[in-house]
Amino acid sequence: MKIRELSIEGAWEITPQQHGDPRGMFMEWYRFDKLAEVVGHPLRLAQANLSVSARGVVRGIHFADVPPGQAKYVTCVRGAVLDVIVDLRVGSPTFGRWEGVRLDDTDRRAVYLSEGLGHGFCALTDDATLSYLCSASYNPTGEHAVHPLDEELGVEWPADVPLLSARDDAAPTLAQARERGLLPEYDNCRRFVATLGPDGMSHSTGM
Repeated sequence: MKIRELSIEGAWEITPQQHGDPRGMFMEWYRFDKLAEVVGHPLRLAQANLSVSARGVVRGIHFADVPPGQAKYVTCVRGAVLDVIVDLRVGSPTFGRWEGVRLDDTDRRAVYLSEGLGHGFCALTDDATLSYLCSASYNPTGEHAVHPLDEELGVEWPADVPLLSARDDAAPTLAQARERGLLPEYDNCRRFVATLGPDGMSHSTGM
């Protein structure tokens, strides 16, 4: 597989090598060792999620408190989405920037985003199905969202009328989330990631 670092620190695009013949296709869609080489530590697998969305659905922008945060390895197993990574880390050189990667069941790319980054996507097809590997289990008190249609973020969603959940539609803007102290701090995120050991868990007594 080929792993390419994106313009936002802590985010990568993974393109697998597909092996096809008349019977079908085989590929490695996740390799902990290959990912750990570039990320600097293995992904601790704490939870796996699957979401199915109709065309035009936008989910996000979601993020978690750091620590522990929630790193994600995301791929599209059916249909296609525009997957969006947003830098929500206050103090980051790319704070407020977003980058989109098309994930689909043709090229079968994946994205990895580290703790502190925001994640969202727009379904480009009906029944668009995403699979997530997550480094931490869901914690409702530590999970937050920024409004995906926030003009300051300016995400170019490929949907005429994006369909949002009630939760996402009620989410604060980036500025409001910052004022409320909800956003992660860039330096805290970097320090936390630096403590992650060979099992992907923090081994610092200070975190």
